Amino acid sequence: MMKEITIYDIADKLKISAATVSRGLKDHPLVNHKTKKLIVDAAEEMGYRSNYMASNLRNQKSNVIGVIVPRLNSSFMSDVIAGIEKVVNDANYNLFISQSLETMKKEASNAKAMLNNRVEGLLVSLAYDTADIAHFEPFIKRKIPLVFFDRVFEHAACPQIYIDNYKAAREVTTHLIDQGCKRIVHITANLLRSVYSERFNGYKKALEEHQLEFDDSLLIVNDLSSQAGVAAAGQILKMPVLPDGVFVANDLCAISCMQTLKKHGINIPQDIAFAGFNNDPTACVVEPNLTTINYKGYEMGEAAAKLMVAHLNNYDVKQMHSVVLRSELIIRESSLRNKSS
Repeated sequence: MMKEITIYDIADKLKISAATVSRGLKDHPLVNHKTKKLIVDAAEEMGYRSNYMASNLRNQKSNVIGVIVPRLNSSFMSDVIAGIEKVVNDANYNLFISQSLETMKKEASNAKAMLNNRVEGLLVSLAYDTADIAHFEPFIKRKIPLVFFDRVFEHAACPQIYIDNYKAAREVTTHLIDQGCKRIVHITANLLRSVYSERFNGYKKALEEHQLEFDDSLLIVNDLSSQAGVAAAGQILKMPVLPDGVFVANDLCAISCMQTLKKHGINIPQDIAFAGFNNDPTACVVEPNLTTINYKGYEMGEAAAKLMVAHLNNYDVKQMHSVVLRSELIIRESSLRNKSS
C-alpha cells in the first residue's frame, strides 16, 4: 500500500517547519509567495492529499449532508437528488447518498452510518415498511437537522416536504368517475405510509361524493413494483365482475398492470380506464399514454435542500415546518372513455 504523504514529509523535503507547510497550503498571508509555490509544487509532486476529515473534525463541521432514499433507480428520485445536489453544492456542502432498498432495517443501518460520518443534516424519504423512526432519534437528540420529503413522518422536530396526496387522489378518482367508471380498483402500497393512506382516503372520498360504495375487494395492496403490477392484473382478471377503472398509486405498477391486461384482450380505456401517479417518463411511451399526477421531483429536492440549508445557517424556519408542493392531473388516452373530456 502506498504511504500517505503528510505535511511532515513535505517539510522534511523542503527543510522547513511543518507549521510553515500547513500555512502555505492554506495560502496564509504570513508565508511569502516564493515559499508557497515551493510548498504547493512539492505537495503535488509527492502526491499529498489534504486531510479534510481531520480538519473538519477540528472545526466540528463535516460540510456533508446525508440523503436516504428508498431506491435510486427511479426517474422521480433521480430528479429529487439532482434538485438537492444543486442547492447544497451552491451552499458549499457535499452529499452522502444511500438507499434503504425499501426496508426499515437497511434504513436504520444507513442512518447509523450517516451519524458515524458526522453528517451535518439528514434528508430522508422513508422506506416502504418503516413503522417508526426510533433509528433517527440520535439525530433529533443531538439537534442534527432532519427533514423528511415525499414519504414523510409527522414529528414536531422534523419538517416535511410533500404534495397534497389526498387532494390529488381525489381528483384522479373523480376524473375516472366522470368517464363513466363505477367499479374502480385501487392498487396501492402499505397504508402505514402516509403518502399511500392519503391517496387511499382521497380515492374513498371521491367515491363517497359520487354515491359509489367503497368495495374492499377492489383494494389491492402490494409493493407497487413492476412485478406487482403483473400480479395485480392476474387478480383483476379473476374478479367475478371486472372493474371499469383502475387507479394505481404509482406509474411503474400501473404500466405493467395495464400492459398485462392488454395481453389478455382487455381494451384500454374502453373496457378498463387507467390512471397512475408520479408522471414517470414511461407514462408518455406506453400505449395508450397513461393519465397520471404530475409533481416535480427536482422542485421537491430543491425545497427540501433549501429548508436544510436554512436550518444549518440558523435561520428561523418555524413558519416553514411543512411545505406542500403543487401537483396537477395530466389526462391522457388511458382514461379517456368520454372523448369530449
